[in-house]
Amino acid sequence: MRLRDAGAYIRGRVVLGLTQALASRGPASPPAPLPLEAVLAERDPDPIRLAQVFEGRLNPERQTLVARYLAARGIAFATQRFSSLAGPGENYVVDVGSGPRLLVLIAHHDAVSGSPGANDNAAAIGILLRQLVRLGAGPPPPLRVRFLFTAAEELGYLGARAYAREMSASQVAGVVSLELCGVGDSPVLWDVERDSALSGAFSSAMEGLGYRRDESYHVVGRVPGFGSDHRAFAVLGIPAYGLTMVPAEHAEALRGFIFHPWRSLVRARARRPPPFDTYHTAWDRSETLDPSALDRVRLALDALIQSV
Repeated sequence: MRLRDAGAYIRGRVVLGLTQALASRGPASPPAPLPLEAVLAERDPDPIRLAQVFEGRLNPERQTLVARYLAARGIAFATQRFSSLAGPGENYVVDVGSGPRLLVLIAHHDAVSGSPGANDNAAAIGILLRQLVRLGAGPPPPLRVRFLFTAAEELGYLGARAYAREMSASQVAGVVSLELCGVGDSPVLWDVERDSALSGAFSSAMEGLGYRRDESYHVVGRVPGFGSDHRAFAVLGIPAYGLTMVPAEHAEALRGFIFHPWRSLVRARARRPPPFDTYHTAWDRSETLDPSALDRVRLALDALIQSV
């Protein structure tokens, strides 16, 4: 596992270096983050407001703010501290519900250097922070839902790998990592190399919401070049996938971009289809987020939790 971590870390550094070099130009000034106290004063802040707390901050600040928000809301959470090739980090864990079966939902709290990290991945943090509060305030879900906020995803999923080494894979119904969830109208479940109960539950959930497969939602196989925290769990034999929102009008361009990653990474920013036009760049700011996209993810997660 440690050798695998080293390989993932090296690959992560190479990809980050390339994307940052190709997207070095950006807005003249970074966004001003929203003070944490501003959202704590709100009873039910929306995900974009929560994302604005994290955007534009350095990773140690983003990490600390997740813990501060949970503590300020009176939410019990566990902290996993780990050391890696990227240095120390902290993962945070919140469980909602009870029962033997477990669904893990993940959002990483780190961003790449030089990017405000709004869609990658503050939007997902905002979605899950709001989701766990709402889920905990309602009737118990039909299974235990674990909200996992990870460090060092951008450097080979090192936080998720550290967490996966210490967890038991038994009775885990599945893992879903949220990535680039703030732009678009079509949910995509990716890295589905074979059908599973989890991918079937996702399809049932989407169709129950009125989506149609291969038209308004998509389930796709292994994505080359790109990845996320769920891959740390997939190697354990757990059904584990990424969840992303994409604009339906750019579906064909996105398919070409995603399945030819190295050619795609060297394209000028203007030629990358959304949401990758801001990916790992200084343009990844909260004003590019679409509230309806974040709301679609919330509804999708609600339906998935009931379907698993």
